[in-house]
Amino acid sequence: MLIGYARTSTLEQVAGFDAQLRELGQLGCEKVFREQVSSKATRQQLEAALEFARQGDTLVVTKLDRLARSVVHLGTIIETLEAKGVALRILNLGVDTATPTGKLMLNVLGGVAQFEREMMLERQREGIAAAKDAGKYKGRKPTARAKSAEVQALAAEGLSMAAIATRLGIGKGSVHRALNPKT
Repeated sequence: MLIGYARTSTLEQVAGFDAQLRELGQLGCEKVFREQVSSKATRQQLEAALEFARQGDTLVVTKLDRLARSVVHLGTIIETLEAKGVALRILNLGVDTATPTGKLMLNVLGGVAQFEREMMLERQREGIAAAKDAGKYKGRKPTARAKSAEVQALAAEGLSMAAIATRLGIGKGSVHRALNPKT
């Protein structure tokens, strides 16, 4: 059985999500697990897909980054699938772990992806350090603190913390801090 898994990080990524579902359907996936959640969050549908898969099945994803957030995470997923006798197919890479070449390619590509991510983070840290040294990096602006007067005014009108947060586009915790500043 071909089992599909589709994921986007946010609900706003409708086109990408629809494209994944279309590709998995065209390939003939009989069951498709789908979710719109960050890769760092608990992914209940991924867990359900791994649980559902049986020996001889193939789990199919359109792209590697839709499945795993790191090489370690990918390794854990592969171990789970291998223990159950389930193959993994990644469409955009043409990788299928049902073959020895596919297993090798997946390990190589996973390592390269992890390397790219680490290099990007290193460059980001270097850029931030250089900007701080030049006095140009101040960090994220405290948007909620800047709205403290608005929070106070809305609270005086009798709005709840949740209503204030929604109206101003800030978190409830920020509203609470604005209403109860440390003395």
